[in-house]
Amino acid sequence: MASKLWHWVPISGYAGGIDSIKFVLLPVLIGVMGSVGASSRWYRTIFLEEIGKDYVRTARAKGLSELRVLFRHVLKNAMIPILTGVVVVIPLLFMGSLLTESFFGIPGLGSYTIDAINAQDFGVVRAMVFLGSMLYIAGLVLTDISYTIVDPRVRLQ
Repeated sequence: MASKLWHWVPISGYAGGIDSIKFVLLPVLIGVMGSVGASSRWYRTIFLEEIGKDYVRTARAKGLSELRVLFRHVLKNAMIPILTGVVVVIPLLFMGSLLTESFFGIPGLGSYTIDAINAQDFGVVRAMVFLGSMLYIAGLVLTDISYTIVDPRVRLQ
C-alpha cells in the first residue's frame, strides 16, 4: 500500500542497470518477510532442544563461558537440522520466483516459465522442470558436503 500511495518503489516492471535495485526491493522484502516467522520458530525450537541436553549442562558445569557453549556446542549440533531445512527451501525458492516474477512483471525465468505454461510450450516447461530438478540435486549434494564439514562423525558412516 505504501508503494502505491507514496511511490517509494515501483510495484511492477523492471529496468536494467543500477535502477534494477528499486524494482527488486519490494519482491525481495515480501519474500523475506513471508518466511521470517516460520524460520525463526523453527530455529528457536531447534536451539531450545539443544540447550536442554546433557552435554550443554556438562559444558557449563566445566566452567565454559556461555558464548563458547552456545557457539561451540549448541550451534554445531543444531546445524544438521538447519542444513536439512535449507535444502527443502531450494525448490520453494524456484517456485516462488516463478510466481513473484510473474506477479511483479519482472522478466526472468519465472515469468518465462509461466508464459510457456500458458502458451503450452512443453519444451520450455520440460527444461524448467529439469533445471529445478538439477537445483534440488545440487542442493542435496551441497547439504551432504556441509554435513561432513559441520559434523565429522558423518564421515565415519
